[in-house]
Amino acid sequence: MDQTSSSAISTTTLHCALELSRNSWLLAIQFPDREQPSLYPIEGGNTEKLMAKLTAARDCWAKVSGSPPAITLCYEVGYDAFWLARFLMGRGIECLVIDPGSLQVNRRGRRVKTDRVDVKMLLRTLIAWCRGERHVWSLVRIPSIDEEDLRRSHRERGRLVRERTAHINRIKGLLFGQGIRGINVKSQYKTLAVDNLVTGDGHRLPPRLACEIAREIQRLAMVQEQIAKIERERDTAPTPCEATERKRHLLLQLKSIGPAISALLSERRGGHRAVDVHRKPYSEPASKTLIVEAVGNSLISFGGGTAGAAMAFVAANMMQLFYGNGSTASRWLHQLTYVLVVISVAGFIAGICFASTAVTTSL
Repeated sequence: MDQTSSSAISTTTLHCALELSRNSWLLAIQFPDREQPSLYPIEGGNTEKLMAKLTAARDCWAKVSGSPPAITLCYEVGYDAFWLARFLMGRGIECLVIDPGSLQVNRRGRRVKTDRVDVKMLLRTLIAWCRGERHVWSLVRIPSIDEEDLRRSHRERGRLVRERTAHINRIKGLLFGQGIRGINVKSQYKTLAVDNLVTGDGHRLPPRLACEIAREIQRLAMVQEQIAKIERERDTAPTPCEATERKRHLLLQLKSIGPAISALLSERRGGHRAVDVHRKPYSEPASKTLIVEAVGNSLISFGGGTAGAAMAFVAANMMQLFYGNGSTASRWLHQLTYVLVVISVAGFIAGICFASTAVTTSL
């Protein structure tokens, strides 16, 4: 099972796979004249040793074939993200970043999972992909440094918003447990006098409880300040990617689309999946052109498993329907909403049919 047919391996390309972990890497290189791949353990993050192994393998095969081969390397996206891919591509090595959830595995039972087994499976799948079998996995689009940096603002803001909600709910719960109701914590936390609050049975708050609520209010104020700072940075600070910034400003011109949704849609350039999108020049107005691009990005992201951009587009679509001016763009958005709904329902029905078929077969 681990053996690879030598007839299926290109003699002009060295296929390599890299299994990454925090402390160690495992490099597998398939030489065309060998059945089993060569495995090389490397310290985690040691790019010099990695390049030394790849260069030595290329020189070794060049002596046999008479010409230096091309190197194609793959690894699963994880903790190391995309810096390693950019490092290798800058040195003339074709690097493929794989979505780990797209790899096909044996479903008959529990499978052995070690670094050696995983890297050999990656290598076999890479050879099959280079042979033309595009269904064996899904590639992840490698963003540039500027594109990756653009995602930081809305991702950090999302985490801070969830943290703010947690602090507000904690304060509400502590007050509710003492019979204190009717306080809008989100808008009144700055002026909330904890020492003057009276419990439901007519007593002051216990001192330790009052101190805990005061500390929660301090943390809430700090989170709120950081959210405001991130929003100012998102709206005013220039970004190195001019195309994304122009798209964000044009999206803001559409009625009922705010800064958060416009930033998310403009920065989601096809999600993470490596999808070829061939766009033609449009003769329609700029607003409709931007809607077309936003829809394309949302649909690709939805199909690629990142439903956040698709849901953001649906939310923007519904707001455009409720608050829009009844323009052609609004009606067009309304029609495209059904596209996302049909895709969702079709996927749900297909999942149910597959599950029922599996149950019937097992019985």
